Amino acid sequence: MSKIEVNTVAPQCGTTLTLGESGDTVTLGTGASQSGFGRTGTVDWQTGSIKTSTFTAANGEGYFVNTSGGAVTANLPAGSAGAIVSFVDYTNSFQTHSLTISPNGSEKIGGIAANAVLSAEGQSTTFVYVDGTEGWKNVQDSTSNVTGAAFIAATGGTITCSGDYKIHTFTGPGTFCVSAISLSAPANNVVSYMVIAGGGSGGPHNQSAGGGAGGFREYKSPVDSYTASPLNGNPCGTAVTATVAAFPITVGAGGTGSGCGNNGSTSVFSTITSAGGGKGGKSGAPAGSAGGSAAGGSGGGGGEARAGSAGNTPPTTPPQGSTGGTSAGSAGAGGGGATGTGGAAPPGMGPGGTGGTGATTSINGTPTQRAGGGGGGGYTGTPGGSATGGGGAGGNHPGNKGANGTANTGGGAGGSSHPVSPNCAAQGGSGIVIIRYKFQ
Repeated sequence: MSKIEVNTVAPQCGTTLTLGESGDTVTLGTGASQSGFGRTGTVDWQTGSIKTSTFTAANGEGYFVNTSGGAVTANLPAGSAGAIVSFVDYTNSFQTHSLTISPNGSEKIGGIAANAVLSAEGQSTTFVYVDGTEGWKNVQDSTSNVTGAAFIAATGGTITCSGDYKIHTFTGPGTFCVSAISLSAPANNVVSYMVIAGGGSGGPHNQSAGGGAGGFREYKSPVDSYTASPLNGNPCGTAVTATVAAFPITVGAGGTGSGCGNNGSTSVFSTITSAGGGKGGKSGAPAGSAGGSAAGGSGGGGGEARAGSAGNTPPTTPPQGSTGGTSAGSAGAGGGGATGTGGAAPPGMGPGGTGGTGATTSINGTPTQRAGGGGGGGYTGTPGGSATGGGGAGGNHPGNKGANGTANTGGGAGGSSHPVSPNCAAQGGSGIVIIRYKFQ
């Protein structure tokens, strides 16, 4: 066995030092000093133990943390110079439920004796303990989500998770930004969506009718598993396939009660436009309106002795709304809902018509009815029409204004009762846009 003893090995020229040749095995003797080499910064990743609840980290280990079911806390070990731990967002859900890094006792993280919080989607980070002054220092951090091309990655709106699906909810204008799509499974790029426009206002005068609900359009992706509404457009409706792009979102406002009442405004996602609900008719006036921007998801009901207006205007497949009810007497009829025609008002001085039924879907993870029509205003001694799905109830006699439609449901407003001051209409509910896709 040959032995060479030297104090220093230096390159002959340049700054590159090579020990051995290609294919050789170079072994450093046990007990050899590593002074000047420093820590390599590597950890042993605990792939067999995915963390889903509070745990204590150990020096030299890396952890995959799953926060899809709720926030998680990682307790750091007692610090010693050169100790190292790493963490990575296992399900890309830190932005929804964060990971809290808690130091041991009064030790510090980056010079501060307090917890650190990881809250960026796909974040990974490595901490090394330096000394008592700075404590644990973050030596490596990534807030970019580098994933395989199996699923969509996107931002925008309020993001929640339901099983393997992400849900982006927009209650106001925003942008759905897609940063990655699936290259291996194109069906994963077809998103589920629900687009609801603003509901129409109620009628503004005595015995007025309920406003129509905002247009309701839904499409359930062929890979999705939630329970959709009867208006699910798959396969006859319009599919939206995500691309790496920014998709502006418009959420329509409810029709205001100013003047003689107003139609709701449109909501838009990609090629999908839902029309605003029509305003309710009033006593002694023509029928309710067919809706926002000369079109309506659901028609407004008819005022005293008037017919309701048409829904699904402009026409879509499946229909985006229903016709308003007709008044055969002195009270106002109900506005049309997403799946049901507005209720008629009976002959004579009867109660107001009920609002048309909305549509129930579990696209957000919970069965929820939206886009109901507003109830009609009652006449002498009679109640206003009831409403569901975010529609406002009709005003009771004497002199009560109808209820506003519920915000972010597209519900039509209730009609006013006799006698009320002119120009006293209730406001329709604003719309909503929900986008859902498989992310794991």
